[in-house]
Amino acid sequence: EIESLLKQLLRSVHDKITAAPSTECAEQVLLHLEETDKNFHNYEFVKYLRHYVESSLGTVVENETKALIRGDGQHAIGSRLDASTHAVTQKTRDSPEYQQMMQTLKNSMSLVVESLINECEADQRKKEGLVHDKQYNQSISQYNCNDNCSDSESSFNQSVAFIRQEQVQALAEKLDLSWPREVRWEALQVLCSAPPSDVLSCENWSGLQKHLSAALADPDLSDTVLHFFAKSFSSSPLKVTREIYTILARSVESSFLSHKFIFPAGSAAIDVTKPEISRLLKQIRLMNDFQKEVTTFWIRHPEKYMEEVIESTFSLLSFPQRHASPGTEKALEPAHLLALLDIKATWFKKWMHGGYSRTVVLRLLGNKYTSVIAAALQQCIHYSDSLREAQNPTSVESHSPGSSQRGLYAAQELEYALFVHSLCLLGKVIVYKRGRELFPIKVRKRKDPVSLTDLVIILINILYQQPHADAPGSAAPVNSLWPSALVMEVLWMVCERKECAEECLYQTPVIEVLLAPVAAQLSRPQGTLNPPAASLTLIADVLARIANADGGLALFLQEKNVLMAHGERTFAAHVIVQFTLRLLGEELSPLPEHAASRTLCGAFIFVCRQFYNTCQGLQVLQPYGLHRAIATAWRKARSLSERVATPDPGAVTAASTQVPQSSMMWEETLLDNLLNFAATPKGVLLLQQTGAINECVSHMFSRFTKKLQVSRCEKFGYGVMMTQVAATAPGVMALHTSGFVRALITELWSHLECSSEDARVVRPKITPMEPIDRSCLKSFLSLVNLLSSSHSVWELLSQKPLANKTGYTLREVPGSVPDLIDRLVAVNSEAKINSLFHYEQSHTFGLRQFIIDALSVERNHVLVRVGVVGGPSERRLPPRDLQQGEDPYPWPMFSSSPPPHCYSLEPPMFDHNSQESEITAFLASFKDSANNDSWVETCQHHYRKMMASNPNVLSGELLADLLDKVVAHLSSSSAECFFSPAHHKAEEKSSISIFLSPAEHLGIDICLRYGSRLGLLRDDAGEELTLLLKHVKACLSRQRTTPASGLRILSVSHHDGYPGHDWLASTVFVLMRGDAERSLRLLLNLSSLLVSAFVWPARIHASIHLPVAVAESGIPPVYWCTAHYVEMLLKAELPLVHAAFRMAGFTPSQMCLHWSAQCFWNYLDWAEICHYLSACVLMGADYQVYACVAVFRHLQPEILQRTQAQELQLFLKEEPIRGFRVCDYLPFMEELERSYRSVVLTAMENIRST
Repeated sequence: EIESLLKQLLRSVHDKITAAPSTECAEQVLLHLEETDKNFHNYEFVKYLRHYVESSLGTVVENETKALIRGDGQHAIGSRLDASTHAVTQKTRDSPEYQQMMQTLKNSMSLVVESLINECEADQRKKEGLVHDKQYNQSISQYNCNDNCSDSESSFNQSVAFIRQEQVQALAEKLDLSWPREVRWEALQVLCSAPPSDVLSCENWSGLQKHLSAALADPDLSDTVLHFFAKSFSSSPLKVTREIYTILARSVESSFLSHKFIFPAGSAAIDVTKPEISRLLKQIRLMNDFQKEVTTFWIRHPEKYMEEVIESTFSLLSFPQRHASPGTEKALEPAHLLALLDIKATWFKKWMHGGYSRTVVLRLLGNKYTSVIAAALQQCIHYSDSLREAQNPTSVESHSPGSSQRGLYAAQELEYALFVHSLCLLGKVIVYKRGRELFPIKVRKRKDPVSLTDLVIILINILYQQPHADAPGSAAPVNSLWPSALVMEVLWMVCERKECAEECLYQTPVIEVLLAPVAAQLSRPQGTLNPPAASLTLIADVLARIANADGGLALFLQEKNVLMAHGERTFAAHVIVQFTLRLLGEELSPLPEHAASRTLCGAFIFVCRQFYNTCQGLQVLQPYGLHRAIATAWRKARSLSERVATPDPGAVTAASTQVPQSSMMWEETLLDNLLNFAATPKGVLLLQQTGAINECVSHMFSRFTKKLQVSRCEKFGYGVMMTQVAATAPGVMALHTSGFVRALITELWSHLECSSEDARVVRPKITPMEPIDRSCLKSFLSLVNLLSSSHSVWELLSQKPLANKTGYTLREVPGSVPDLIDRLVAVNSEAKINSLFHYEQSHTFGLRQFIIDALSVERNHVLVRVGVVGGPSERRLPPRDLQQGEDPYPWPMFSSSPPPHCYSLEPPMFDHNSQESEITAFLASFKDSANNDSWVETCQHHYRKMMASNPNVLSGELLADLLDKVVAHLSSSSAECFFSPAHHKAEEKSSISIFLSPAEHLGIDICLRYGSRLGLLRDDAGEELTLLLKHVKACLSRQRTTPASGLRILSVSHHDGYPGHDWLASTVFVLMRGDAERSLRLLLNLSSLLVSAFVWPARIHASIHLPVAVAESGIPPVYWCTAHYVEMLLKAELPLVHAAFRMAGFTPSQMCLHWSAQCFWNYLDWAEICHYLSACVLMGADYQVYACVAVFRHLQPEILQRTQAQELQLFLKEEPIRGFRVCDYLPFMEELERSYRSVVLTAMENIRST
């Protein structure tokens, strides 16, 4: 009965046992069967055992349990139960009944197992009776019979059998060289049939290794051994497979040492089908397969196993260097055959991919096997020299190994395969620091060791000598085994790693070699290119990738690293832009192919693009007028494409459509490069001057909707460029015309009103706890970026009334900013409320009753910011979220003026009376300043000293007196008068008929409230301020041009002057404590100074002092000059801040324009506003740039934090600048002055000629 039950169990788990790779694993399967088999307790054999145990030990367990309960007097609970169970179990196992049960069960099972083994052997003998060879029959019989067995009654009559240790010992003895080859072959056949894990885990494995190694050298047995090794590689642990790999490596090395294969010379070829070569190829092929697979599992084993595999490989590759004899013929090397099998060194790339193996690889290469790197380097040098020495270099196809199976390989093909393998190996080595530390390396036939720079120069020379012939001018060769493709792949890897690029590429010799043909071409007359366009196109691609990094860009712009034909050195950027202009002007025609000409020209424009999309690079390239040249070429390309006749649909051929298509691609390339001028503030002005800004923005919108990348070098999308363009009036109108604005508004509306209802059924959307739902945040931020500039708001909203319709359809989607305001902000009718699907989510600024929720809290915050004027210590802004506790929002809400007094803080006490100080005494001697040339320098000295010691003294009357006298002194000097002053007619003092706009009246009201709270203005100062603004407006209007532009911001200026309120005039009025006559005198004197063009936007708006093209653009100098250099200094001084703005899709220029337009009102306290203004007037106009950079430096921690939370725009636009004091950052501004004044102030002084 027990035997049948056991057979039934074995049949049930037959699949699990046969799947086990070894005997030990099969035992483990049976031991853990209860854990892995859910039907374990349903087997009849298990039920039998359970019944047998219960009948034998049931009485004993019951007696022991009763005795334990009597002793304790109570039932066990919790941990006491565990202890009681353990005690009962232990006593039961010590009882005589248990010992008797185990002995009886063991005897019964032994008989059953012996019976099953006999049945198994009988079955096997029946199957083996058909074998005629008795010796082979016995081997197979012994192999299959062992102590494990299967059910003899199985319908398939299968067995579970494994090889025993003594059988492996017998096979190992038969592999000895003393046995005949037939016996050894049969033993190998048996080994191949047996599970490799059993063979490799036996005690005689070390002896078996020696016999297998000897069998590898036998041509008749080698294939069988390789078959066994291949099976072993796939099913054995690394501890064993690394020994097999070592056997293979030593066997290959021994074969090369004994045969001494001669490398083919001249036109001779090597036949890889020869038995000795074929056998080596098979062995190396097996090694190479293992090399590529071992990386997936060797990290799970000790490092010494991996190190042994790596060392065996390097030992084999360094074999020629260890056994080379001087003066002997060139020999075939193992590396040649490995290169034929794995030409791009995939094995080495995988080894270098993970840090675990890469560390060992580089350590062994540095300490013991430098010859491997030296040999690879020598091969690259040899290939480069062979190209240079060849009079008529043969085509690469003539010596490329190719992918098809072949039998003969010429010497050139072998050498080229080894070159490719060596280049790929070196490329992976030099991208890592430990790999670069191996250089310089000493090689044969070179006096000096080869450095990293030397290696890069060798690769560049290969680019020049072997461009791709199948695709001329293409930067991405089709054939991946072409030399240029391989070299470009290495150079791309180097460019992508900053440290590697700095050591390898950002070197003067490298730039000089790259640009030497370009510089030589500039000195030649018109003619064909030398080197060809294909080579120069590849070089341009490398140059663009170098220039895309900050370190590489500095190398182009700041170092004279190119030697011209006349012997002088010049900057690389100048050489590149001159060559680009020459290509654009078609001075190099006739070229071999028009397509190659355009591809080359586009490649070098792309290099220049890496320059002009940065502030520093644009400063270098601007004098060359590259933007005008590209625009001219684009107009010519567009006119050519427009003149192409529409082809007959029935006669269209590939040839007829190729030319128009290439022309369209060329036109798009030029337009795309022209668009990228908009990456900087000054670039936006240059783009507007080309007259192609509308087409460029339309092109950007087309790519934006297709979600295309800006280029292969740009890391961010079009967000930054869109924000940069939107800061200007012509830019925002181009965005509106292209459909960009409509697309942003439609996207926002769809998030608010048209969210997917299907998703809500499956997972209902939670009620947002923030004023702006996260799903809509990105769309809102895009709208903020669009409307961040007052110029863009004026262009999009000026003179455009709200619709205020009597009815709205549910499908009506707003298409403009006024429509969006009408639907979401000015919700003042039932029709508007009923037209919204999600009124509570969409309507943020409605006219409802007060409800304490997130929207109401946010609305109250906005109203306080609008109604209360002042810096961070002059007003109290309520929090934007609810608080915990019984009173979640203790701040009073309001809906009409004036705001509650709790939101206004007590103004700081100003010392309005001048104290006795050095600067007071100095200003008292102002009458003598006209004849004192050093008066300004002395005043600056006292100003610095006072700002450092006691800045609070510089306030009130003293500061007003300082500004008044400094401006009067500067305006009286002909050297300092930059503009003709705005004159004021005497008869206009009594009465003036100038109309002030509603915006100006609103500004007057705000100014009066602020000045009154500060204690600087009387209650009746309104008339004086109104009169002052009218006088200023009349004076400035005489110096304004009448532009022909259709911009609203310019059309309104012709009638009403500056669009918006003149915040500088208001600041001066408050500073002069309401003295309109003194304020007017200061402002008129200030209008003749350079600084007025930047701190006083109303003065320079549409001014006759600007070039006509600049005045008609509507772009103020504070944007294309101040903000431009702020961004340049941020990238150099505060790179983290610069990067944060790019990540947020926002621009520093937007904030500079905002701050300067309102003279930092609501951002800084009054004292700091006065100090900012006095610093710009006294220290120089360039201090406006340094002040903005100082503010960004002060805000750097907050900027980085808010960028991560996607709140950068909201923080900078809405929050005051807390803790900033001009006196604290004046030393920093002076450092910036010493470093950048020659650049910044010079650019400011050139605004009349821009």
